[in-house]
Amino acid sequence: MTDINSNSPSSRGTGRGTPTGLIAISIILTSVLVFLVVMYFDQKRKMIEMETVLTQEKDSLANELRLMVHGYDTLRTNNDSLNAQLEREKKKIIQLLSINASNIQLIKKYRSEISTMREIMKSYIVQIDSLNTRNKLLVAENTEIRQQITRVRNTNTELEKVKKELDAKVEIASVIQAKDIVAATLNKKRKETSRISLLDKLRVCFTLRENPIASAGQKEVFMRVLRPDSLIIATSPDNLFDYKDTKLIFSANRTAEYMNQDIEMCIFLDNTGDFILGNYSVELYLEGNIIGRTTFLLAKK
Repeated sequence: MTDINSNSPSSRGTGRGTPTGLIAISIILTSVLVFLVVMYFDQKRKMIEMETVLTQEKDSLANELRLMVHGYDTLRTNNDSLNAQLEREKKKIIQLLSINASNIQLIKKYRSEISTMREIMKSYIVQIDSLNTRNKLLVAENTEIRQQITRVRNTNTELEKVKKELDAKVEIASVIQAKDIVAATLNKKRKETSRISLLDKLRVCFTLRENPIASAGQKEVFMRVLRPDSLIIATSPDNLFDYKDTKLIFSANRTAEYMNQDIEMCIFLDNTGDFILGNYSVELYLEGNIIGRTTFLLAKK
């Protein structure tokens, strides 16, 4: 019995249609696959590009932050409060450097923060420039003031020097000098004699000179008699007077009322056995100054 179904048209038609459908499906799937592959590589390329841009942007931000840190390192003032503020801003930048920005949104945020920090830094630069300008002005003023002080001191030194010179001249000019100094050795009859065996007293007469710039009043004149062996004849070891920061022994003294005019006076010294043969010197002192000298001789005959 013959199988009529195997040769029927419908059966043939179905057999021929199956490969065509598969081919169409394969083409469609292949197209979809190719599209997906293309999309994958395109997306990957975009991701690589975006990652590159992101890395570059992060590096750029990091460089800006490092430059700002260096900038803060160079900002120094003598103002402790301002230095503390600068240090705080620098620490903020260092902390921002340690944060890893992983997407565009964070980078934009950090970019905004950097802009704010840059403006803050600019304001500090302006403040420091202003302080430096004021400091320079103050330094200039202080220099000028020091120079003025130096000039004033130099002027005062010169004036003091002139004053001292004038004072010295006035002091010298105000010294009351003695003139017409005459030393006479007297015997008991008040007659002059050069014989030591007849000596009773030494008389030294002189005139205190007129001096209008000297101070008037009681004036004490001290007399020193120097023997030929340079010893001072003195009636007491307590006979001392002041002379140039030291004490000198004197032989005799006398006080007179000085009225800025010539005044004659004499000082006497008794012979107490201290006189010897030879040439003697007599010195007169007043108010710490030596005002005159003279000499006399004692002989054997």
